[in-house]
Order: sequence, then structure tokens, then C-alpha cells
Amino acid sequence: MIILQVNQLSKYFGAELILSNIKLEIQSKDRVALVGRNGAGKSTLLKIIAGEMSYDSGEIIKPKDVTVGYLAQDSGLHSTLSIWDEMMTVFAPLKTMEKELRMMELQMGDPNMLADPQRYEKLLKDYDTLQERFKEQGGYQYEADIRSVLHGLNFSEYDYTTTSVQSLSGGQRTRLALGKLLLMKPDLLILDEPTNHLDLETLTWLEQYLQTYPGAILIVSHDRYFLDKVVTQVYELSRTTIKKYIGNYSRYLQQKADDYERELKLYEKQQEEIAKLKDFIQRNIARASTTKRAQSRRKQLEKMERIDKPNGDEKSASFSFDIERQSGNEVLTAEEVSVGYHDEKPVIHNIHFRITRGDSIALVGPNGIGKSTLLKAIVQKIPLQRGEFRYGSNVKIGYYDQNQANLSSNKRVLDELWDEYPSKTEKEIRTVLGNFLFSGDDVLKPVSALSGGEKARLALAKLMMQKANFLILDEPTNHLDLDSKEVLENALIDYPGTILFVSHDRYFINRIATKIYELTKDGITEYLGDYDYYITKKAEMLELERLASEEKATRRKDESANKPNYEQEKEAKKLERQRKRRIEEIENEISEIEQQIAHIDQQLCDPDIYQNHEKVQQLTKENETMKEKLEQLMEEWEALHTLQ
Repeated sequence: MIILQVNQLSKYFGAELILSNIKLEIQSKDRVALVGRNGAGKSTLLKIIAGEMSYDSGEIIKPKDVTVGYLAQDSGLHSTLSIWDEMMTVFAPLKTMEKELRMMELQMGDPNMLADPQRYEKLLKDYDTLQERFKEQGGYQYEADIRSVLHGLNFSEYDYTTTSVQSLSGGQRTRLALGKLLLMKPDLLILDEPTNHLDLETLTWLEQYLQTYPGAILIVSHDRYFLDKVVTQVYELSRTTIKKYIGNYSRYLQQKADDYERELKLYEKQQEEIAKLKDFIQRNIARASTTKRAQSRRKQLEKMERIDKPNGDEKSASFSFDIERQSGNEVLTAEEVSVGYHDEKPVIHNIHFRITRGDSIALVGPNGIGKSTLLKAIVQKIPLQRGEFRYGSNVKIGYYDQNQANLSSNKRVLDELWDEYPSKTEKEIRTVLGNFLFSGDDVLKPVSALSGGEKARLALAKLMMQKANFLILDEPTNHLDLDSKEVLENALIDYPGTILFVSHDRYFINRIATKIYELTKDGITEYLGDYDYYITKKAEMLELERLASEEKATRRKDESANKPNYEQEKEAKKLERQRKRRIEEIENEISEIEQQIAHIDQQLCDPDIYQNHEKVQQLTKENETMKEKLEQLMEEWEALHTLQ
């Protein structure tokens, strides 16, 4: 069933055409993504479909009974109610029905009603009808639905009945607005950047929720991993027009590339044919013997339906990160680090890690755990409460703060960059800005007037100019469109330095990270691999913990049911001694291997050895073998500890 049709829709802002001849169709249970560059008109089209903005021509057809729910970017709730009461407003009709049912139940016990069989029979029928409707609309489960959604959106730490909506942060109110919309379950759910303000765990929950959502979904998002998991159709907005692709986001990219290649070949083939016809006409039109053939070719040429040259991708940013000088092998070591604000309780504590040259590390963890706080401590914007950071030789840090995208300077874009690098010529500064899509009069705009995406690109331009060998990036993909994200990824993949970054973009993490640092309230756990490896490893660890817990519970049950005899106790003590002895052996082996790895790392920094290609290969192979052995020992050590 078609629940929405957009036909030949156009929209102008002043004299500027934003949308032209837009055609879009959504059926019940469709999962549709709307993609395109920043400024292409995606949010404008969503607002028009949601009825929040007018359009200049065309039509939108929607059945009267179809409900539409719309979540704009950063549209947080503004309410004086508690979290629970605000969510309950969604179910006001059900609460009314519930009151009616209670009143009917009281009437059923009224002696006067019982004395009138006809009225009593009608009351029973009305009660059955209302009760069935109440059940169908979720009357017996709406409180459970509220709890499920609030838990999934990471509000479990709050007391729902006493925490007011207005006491929450802006990001939390946006999450709550999303939760309220999900509980409404409109026939068409329109979401503009719903993944903003969500941590990785909440993102996973939202994906799973939307996969089973009973209605249709229309989404704008810059999260490619999310789009791949949720959508089955993609509409691309480009140069004011729209084109439909079947499949998820990755399939759309492949189809788009294939379509361009095919259209380009058809165009080139026709151009060759036109050139041959023109050449034949020119050579033969004046000769009496061939003039008729030439005239025939001319008519053929005039009747030919010309193929337009296919448009390639719109211009993308183009940049790379370079370094002035290489750092030493040891980049940053953290020992017993605790960080907090002023004299308050530490936000994070018990932090140990060692970052070496060439590492590309993603720092992950739930919102509010202290990821940005840790990065600020590393760049010395926040003092340590305990412990120390040891920086390696020649380490030069380049820091991208997620709030840099909120630059509010009244300087011109040109001056914002030029003032920091006054020795550069205006042409050099303009060239750099041009690589970040600031061209012509764009460089004369005041920084405060830029969009979020433009401010993010300007902040990245400033970062590129630093030529630092250790990049610390806090949510670098926020505000960037999909094309700019890809350019940033490629630049970081080719970067010859070391990277430590925080991101909620799982696709970005998968492409960039070689290690994952998971930050919890107990410290940092290291995982050697990308995001997918981290998720797999965590699942394995949770399963091991579950099995160990079950085994421990079974053992306790057996012990309480049957007190062990002397032989059983003796055997248990023997096994415990063996376990402790093995743990001690593993710890000694780990210590030896770590020393050997450190020794090889030191050798690899030796210029004499570094110039010996065969020796370097041999040492690198030994290093990899020992790291594999070390990981195996660590896994065995963890498994033995869970059995205690």
C-alpha cells in the first residue's frame, strides 16, 4: 500500500532553486534513506513532507488516515513533566479507555443494572468491544514499551518518575524526543540525523528496533554502518534533482558507480558516431555522386536523440595530513592516571596504556564515561589528579576538539587561517581553503556565519596546517557529509603519524582503527583489531563469563546438595594449586615476552639494523610471533581467573 507520493515537487529559496521535479514514493514498511551533500536540500525535503514547510509547485499525496511522525535535527523536548509523565502523554487515549473500562466494571456490579437484563447485555457487549480495542492498541503493554524504549536509549540511570525533562542536557532531550516518537509508532517515521548524540550501544539498539518497526521509515543520516543495517532503498539528492536506488547504502554506491560507467560509455559511443557522420557529411556533401548519401546522413544526425554527458560526482574536499618530523617509537604512556574537574571525584581513574608510533586507536565507551575528558587531559587542557603521562621524543600533538565545529570568530574565513600562518602568501592560504571547498567569495564569509559542516572543514584545514605527528581527534566526522567523511578517512589512512580518536561512526572506526581502547569505570581494555573484531571479542568474553558463572552456580548447587568427601576436597585443592601455579607461569612468560618485544622494538630503532633489510624482516617476524603468543597467554590468563 502506497502511503506517500511526491510528484514533480519544486522549492525555491528566493531566486535559488533548491529542489526541482522531485518524485518519491513510499509504501508501508519501506525503509528509505535520503542521501546527498550538505546543503543539497535533504532536511528541506523532509520538512516539506512532514508539513512543516511550504513548496512552490508539485503535489504531495497521502491518505487521510496515514500518520506521520517527524524528528528534526537536535529537536529536543521542552517540558516541565518528569521523563515518565512525558512518555505517558503518548498514551493519553489509552488511559482514557482504561478509565472507561473501570467505570463499566463498576456499573456491572450495580444492582439496578443487574435488574435490567437488556441494559446489562448491552453493557457487556460494549465492554467486550472496548476491551478488544484497548488490547489491540497495546493497552496491556504500553508501560512495558515505555521502559523498553527508555532502557534502549540509555536512560536507565535516571529515576523516570522524579527526573524532569528540563533538567536533561540538549543531547538527552533529543534522545527523549526520539523515544517519544518511537512510542507513537506513526505509519511513516521521518528521522533527520537520529544517530546524533547516541553512543555505540544505543546505536545498535536503535538499529535492531527500526529493523522490526511496523511502519515505513524515511531517514537522513551520515552514519553509513547504520544505513547499511536499516535501509533497503536510497534516494540521492544531487544538483536539485533526485534519483532512486534499490538496496542499502553500500549497494547504492556500487550501483551509482556502475550507472556512471555505463552512461559514460553510451555517451562516448554516440559522440564517436556523431563525429563520423559529421566527417562523412563534410567530405561528401559537395560531390554530385555522393551528395544524396550525405544529405541522408545529415537527416539522420538531425533526428538523433542526443545523450547528455553524465554528471560525475560533485566536487569533494581534497586534503592530506603530513608531518614535519617523525616521532620516536614511544609516543605516549599513561600510568595510574586519574582525571577529574577541580577537587571533585575523578571522572576516570586507573588508566594505563602505551601508544607506539603508527598506532591508530579508537577510544570507545558509553556517553558520559569520560572519553573527551581523557583526550583533554592528554593535550593538557585538564590537569591530572593522579598519575602521569609520558610523552615520547619529538612528539607534536594536533588536537581536533568536537566543539571546534562551533567556531564563533567574527574573522573572515581567510583571516582565521592566515592569522595563524602569517608567513604564508594569500595564494597559498586560498589554495588550502580551496582544497576544503572554500572558493571565491566563500573565504570572505565571517566564520560565525558558517554552517556546522563548513566549520568542521575549516577546523580540519587548521589541523592539516600544523603537520603534527600525533593526531588526537574528538568526533572528527560530526557535521561532515558522507563524501567529506570518505576524504577524511583516506587522508587518515595515508597519514604517516599516530592517531588516537573518539568516534561513534562504526564504519569510520572500521576503516581507521588498528586497535580499540574500551573505556569503562574500571579503566581501559585494549583490543587488537577494528570495530567488528572488538564486537566479536566482547561477545566471546561475555559468553565465557556466562559459562563460568553457570559453572560456578552449578558447583555451588552441587556442593550444597552433597557435601564433598575427603577425596573430592583433596582433588579440588589439587586442581586449585595447579590453576594458581599455571597463572604464575603465565605471568612470568608474559613478563619475559614483553621484555623481548621491547628489546626488538629498541633494535628496530637502531640505524645500523634499520638499514639491514633482512635483519629488519627477521626481527619484525619475531615480533609478530611473540605478540600472537602474548595474546594467547593473556586469553588463557583471563580464562583461568574466571574459574576462581
